[in-house]
Amino acid sequence: MAFIEIQNLTYAYDGEGDTREEALKGLTFSVEKGEFVALLGHNGSGKSTLAKLLASVLELQEGEIVIDSQKLSELKTEEELFRIRNKVGMVFQNPDDQLVATVVEEDIAFGPENAGLDPIEIRRRVYRALKAVDMLPYAKHAPHRLSGGQKQRIAIAGVLAMMPECIVFDEATAMLDPKGRRDVMEMIEKIHESGITVLHITHNMKEALLADRVIVINDGKVYLEGTPREVFSHVEELRSIGLESPQVTELCHALKQLGFSLPDDVVDDEKAIDLILTLYEESQ
Repeated sequence: MAFIEIQNLTYAYDGEGDTREEALKGLTFSVEKGEFVALLGHNGSGKSTLAKLLASVLELQEGEIVIDSQKLSELKTEEELFRIRNKVGMVFQNPDDQLVATVVEEDIAFGPENAGLDPIEIRRRVYRALKAVDMLPYAKHAPHRLSGGQKQRIAIAGVLAMMPECIVFDEATAMLDPKGRRDVMEMIEKIHESGITVLHITHNMKEALLADRVIVINDGKVYLEGTPREVFSHVEELRSIGLESPQVTELCHALKQLGFSLPDDVVDDEKAIDLILTLYEESQ
């Protein structure tokens, strides 16, 4: 059985008067244990609503979320909810929303302390988490004095200290500069390589290329699903819902439209260069 199962999930917000605005409309997909899945969609597609439901910020309305064989609709106590939340960590778009202390190491310790862990175990987890995100030298620093990318690393460390089996990144790089974005994506790759399941909600196509599988959401439902190569080969379909394929895929698609013989699924820069050079040499 999959580690996360989204089953016919429907969610609506109150609109004007008696109207209801549906954000999710029967959304269904699954994430296997140890998998790295990128979830794409334009603004308003339902991605953030899904993240809030996974984090139990919003309550289920219709459908089901199953995490490690446990249905969220069947959770009755705070203890049961806490146990599930320990399995799935969440990193949000704005790291300031997750920083709660005035010293970095105290911020990392916040979760384990609230879980009632032994002080020695807490110190061990803080050390390991800071080491995992390459922030040990900043243990005594004030979080508000760090850069955006460093803050996001600390937010990730705070989640890692709880030792989750899965981490959901909800637009975790959206507010960062290019360097901060690269740093955080390196952290996400390292986390995945360590065996943790990753669900990365993003609008960045280059980030999605790093995933094992890409799921595109449109109008509250799954629109496309497959490997990055498979999904991004659907250039016109993605354009029709306001998304773009990686630039190199767009370039090859444009050349193909002009009559050149190129495959639809090019996502690698070096492969694209080789193909274009071959076409050039053949034309001489």
